[in-house]
Parts: sequence; C-alpha cells; structure tokens
Amino acid sequence: MPLSPEEPQIHESAQGPRVTPATGRPASTPRPVPGPRTAATPRPGRPVPGPGPVRPAPAAQRSHTPGGRSPSPRQENRSAPPQTQLIPAPTGGALDAADEAVDVLLDSGRAPGDILVLTTGEQHPWAAHELSFGEAAYWAQHDARDDVFYAAAAVAERAAARPVVVVAVNGEGAEGDDALNRALAFAKARAGALLIVCGDPQRVNAVLGAAV
Repeated sequence: MPLSPEEPQIHESAQGPRVTPATGRPASTPRPVPGPRTAATPRPGRPVPGPGPVRPAPAAQRSHTPGGRSPSPRQENRSAPPQTQLIPAPTGGALDAADEAVDVLLDSGRAPGDILVLTTGEQHPWAAHELSFGEAAYWAQHDARDDVFYAAAAVAERAAARPVVVVAVNGEGAEGDDALNRALAFAKARAGALLIVCGDPQRVNAVLGAAV
C-alpha cells in the first residue's frame, strides 16, 4: 500500500548488537585523587643523598718548639728547682722538728713513700733500728718506697729522689759547714717538689748563700 507523504517512513534496522546511548552508560569508577607524595623509595644500590658530614674547621696553627716536640709537664717540673722551706730549730731539736714536719705532710695527704728524711748528725731512731737487721734489709725498704725512709746525709748519694726531702740539721759534724753544704746539695738534688730544712736559720742561710 502506498504511503502518504504525511506519514514518516520507518525502516527496520538489521538485527545486531545494539549500542547503548551515551547517556545510558554506567558511571565509571572514580579515579583516586592524588594526595601528597611520600619520599620515593630508594632503588637498591643507590644511596639516598642526605646532608653531608660536617667538616671540622681548620685547627689553629700550633707553635712548635725546636725539634718539633712540645715540652712535657714532667720535664718542666724536673728542671724547676724544688721549693725550699726552713723550719727554725736548735741543733738538739732539729730531729723532733723534722718528725713534726713529716706528720704535717702525712696529715695533708702526702703519701709516705714520697718522703725522704736525712740527718746530718746522729741517725734517726728508725734508721738505727732497721740497720740492726743488716744493710740489705734496710735498703730493700728504701727500694720498696712503701713508707717514709730515714737515712744519714753521708749516704744521701745512694738514696733515690723523692718528691719531698726533709733535712734535720742535728749535728755539727767533723767537717762543720762543709759537710752541711754537701748534705743540703744532695738533698736539693733529690727533692722533686719540696725541700724542708730543720735547723739553725743563720747557719742554714749561710750555707745556702741566701735566706730561705
């Protein structure tokens, strides 16, 4: 039957897959919103660059002594003369004054092995007692340095140096001031820090050549 021109012509489409209109598509899954980035994981074998080590500032230039070595404190102390102290005492009381000086040193914290006592006249009672057992045992105690050691000034050459030397000028001696001069010279050479002389100030000063 012929169609009238007023009626639209409809054609059947071939059977096949139908395409859903765009408006009919299901909503796609929303993509995640990018957030703040974390530090990238370093790849193996490539260290992450970080702050470099702090470089020390160049040291100040040190002054060198001749020979390239700085003097040690011990060498300076050895070269410095010991401090000299005079305790006025008569010849008969010099030994007692020396014993009192030793007591003061020990009470102040000085170690007994740091003290050497020399007598210019009669032996100290301790030395006389220890020598009764023989010189070998007597000097063995000197070498042990465990206690105060007492000796005659005549054998001061055999005594080793100690930080403190106490001299008791308790006798005139056969040679007078010459013997005292030698005794004080030996004592001063063996005193590391302090020399104490117990005796007549006028006589001691005359031997030393100056007041102490």
